[in-house]
Amino acid sequence: MIGAAWQALVSGPLRATPGRTLLAALAIAAGIALGVAVHLINASAAAEFRRAALQLAGAADLVVRGPRAGFDESLYPRIATLPGIALASPVLELTASRSSGNESLKVVGLDALRAWQLQPALVAGGTGPAADLFDADAIRLSAAAARALGVAAGDRLDFQVGTATVRLRVSGILADGAYRQQLGVMDIAAAQWRFDRIGQLNRIDIRLQPGADPRTVQRALQSLLPPGVYALTPDAENERSVALTRAYRLNLDMLAMIALFTGAFLVFSTQVLALLRRRTQIALLRALGLTRRTVLALLLAEGGLIGFAGAAIGIAAGYVLAQQVLAIAGVDLGAGYFRMLQADLLVEPGTLATFLGLGISFALAGTAMPAWTAAHRPPAQGLHAGDAENDPVSGTAVKTGLATLAGGAALLSLPPVQGLPLAGYVAIALLLLGSVLVLPQVATLLLARIRLRLAMPHALGLAQLQATPRHAAISISAILVSFSLVVAMLLMVTSFRTSLDDWLVRVLPADVYLRAAASGETAYLGPVEQQRIASLPGIARAEFLRTQTLLLAPGRVPVTLIARDLDAQHASRTLPLVGAPMLPAPGAPPAIWVSELVADVYGMHPGQVVTLPVGDPLQPWTVAGVWRDYARQNGAIVMDRSEYTARTGDRLANDVALWLAPGAAPAAAARDLRAALRSDAPVEITSAAEIRRLSLAIFDRTFAITWALEIAALMIGLVGVSLAFSAQALARRREFGVLRHLGMTRREIGIMLAGEGALTALIGALCGLATGSVIGLILIRVINRQSFHWSMELAVPWPALTALLIGIVLCAALTAAISARFVMRHDVVRAVREDW
Repeated sequence: MIGAAWQALVSGPLRATPGRTLLAALAIAAGIALGVAVHLINASAAAEFRRAALQLAGAADLVVRGPRAGFDESLYPRIATLPGIALASPVLELTASRSSGNESLKVVGLDALRAWQLQPALVAGGTGPAADLFDADAIRLSAAAARALGVAAGDRLDFQVGTATVRLRVSGILADGAYRQQLGVMDIAAAQWRFDRIGQLNRIDIRLQPGADPRTVQRALQSLLPPGVYALTPDAENERSVALTRAYRLNLDMLAMIALFTGAFLVFSTQVLALLRRRTQIALLRALGLTRRTVLALLLAEGGLIGFAGAAIGIAAGYVLAQQVLAIAGVDLGAGYFRMLQADLLVEPGTLATFLGLGISFALAGTAMPAWTAAHRPPAQGLHAGDAENDPVSGTAVKTGLATLAGGAALLSLPPVQGLPLAGYVAIALLLLGSVLVLPQVATLLLARIRLRLAMPHALGLAQLQATPRHAAISISAILVSFSLVVAMLLMVTSFRTSLDDWLVRVLPADVYLRAAASGETAYLGPVEQQRIASLPGIARAEFLRTQTLLLAPGRVPVTLIARDLDAQHASRTLPLVGAPMLPAPGAPPAIWVSELVADVYGMHPGQVVTLPVGDPLQPWTVAGVWRDYARQNGAIVMDRSEYTARTGDRLANDVALWLAPGAAPAAAARDLRAALRSDAPVEITSAAEIRRLSLAIFDRTFAITWALEIAALMIGLVGVSLAFSAQALARRREFGVLRHLGMTRREIGIMLAGEGALTALIGALCGLATGSVIGLILIRVINRQSFHWSMELAVPWPALTALLIGIVLCAALTAAISARFVMRHDVVRAVREDW
């Protein structure tokens, strides 16, 4: 009996309609492929990031890490002689600006006599004599750096230090496996001298003595270290580096899952169509003794097979897609986190098994409701060919939907989990599910309120929708899911882009901006260069800016410190403040302004007095306000440059904002600036308008992958809409036959069905607009805020939303008309006889 039932309910229909089965499987495959590709690329990048950090740490048990500006090397002998420490290796690590182009190179200065015990591959091996490393002008390159820079042993490389050029000789190339990324290795004394870092270190790698307790030594180390310098394990150091990208990687994974979610609804539409066609066979098997449980199990098995096939196809396609993206664009998917990182594709069987399970689970979820309905339909009703399945809307489904919506709303108040907005994502899923569950009741109420005098075809179509709201809900749900997700992303991206544009206008008030170098940290403007710039005849005003990094807590990403010329009384003219400022009282510590990320992560608020590792010892500062910063995802603190200089003695600058004198031309000002510095100094001079244009272009590139995933989800949703209309048209063949008997022409039936499609799509799009608006607000207020600690102003793209809504309605009407035309090609008049 079971074998015959399997043949009748599953294998036979699957062979009879391979096109629809394949379409459902491909919907699952599309979502799985996008998810697999995005996850593999991100996982490969993160793994390579960790591997590179471990290669630099070598066999170290602990790492003493300071800010990029470094700490005094006099700390080194005190650390090296601590009990429990077998070896301490001093390191100077910096990103050196190249004198040509916009490139930079990571350079590590090592004490070769100590480093060979911790990182032997960075000191010995490869080409060129190892002894050359001690030369004052020598630098050894990793194989990746040599290939990227197009140099070989014996060639020269020019770096920018201040506005001067330092020329180094490539003394050799490291072995291929020594370090997979771009790196230069120098003797530490030479690196300190050539890059103007005399007496400075920013890392010390430590190996412990056998039997020494790492925690005890770590505590002893920390007691010696100055503020802003911390002792970490290599694992904690690696996680600190990768943590900055975790939220971005999760967000991409969730966007890929959206395509899979809409794929489940396409499976739902496909199974509704298939089971409507098979309701007579199901009813006959039920009459012959097959139980509801067996029918349900067989139909769920069919959905599972579709999910398995789709997931298998998707995993293979995702792997190929990830390989192609890796070969063409690398592991960076647009945000710049992994720019210039080279990685091999990392494939973990456990991850692929997870995606296989996801594909099967989503297909089962799409099959569950149609299968349950088919299994519980009374056999007598199913055997009657005129069954229109005009069941009333289930009160249980509505109550479940309302409870689901309430649960999603409650989750929005939960905090992030390890910096990730997991509750927010679950809330979005519950919102979508709850909206779909209450949709039949909403559709019933909306359709019942329509009281229009319409022409006969449209009047019949309206009556059909009002009489069968569950049928209408099939089409409406597919539209709701796909349209709401597109609306949400459009709302979020538009709000973000508009806020970014407004922010750029606010933070770029000057006419021209000069940067000592496009990338790297070794270029700067000294006091002499600053004086030359400020005294140029075409310059009316110059504001200089110095950036450094601060480590505020162990295991945290360094925060950017920005010291700039600033009027504390009118800081809102320069900084886009969020909320009311609170200036320090007379005699209180000087003011600082913290970005939203710093305020959220470190719990700082206006009026609070905090201590920062700026100068020695720790200095108190008053938080005067919180400002919005879209440029730095690690957080930033702004202080007046005169206060910074007084505490640190650092009079250097990285950037300068220039207001031109009346009548001065930007091009002439750029020529004068280059002449005042040095004609061949690779300073970057850009207008505010150009910076704004480039920033928005970077924004658009960053969200290109987002739009690709959303378009995929929308296309899957539109296919689901098409299948839903096909299901209803096919199920109503006998109804069309009756109408033909009563004198309606095929054209009138097509008009009727097109009207039904348009009205159904309009209701679905309006419901999707409402649901998508709520999801968009969740993305703006919860997901982005908890992921990146950015706030933004809401901006509604009414023209784009209106065009999308009209497009959805027209596509639905066209699809419905095409479905009617397809069904009308068969003898619908003869189909009436099946009722008798």
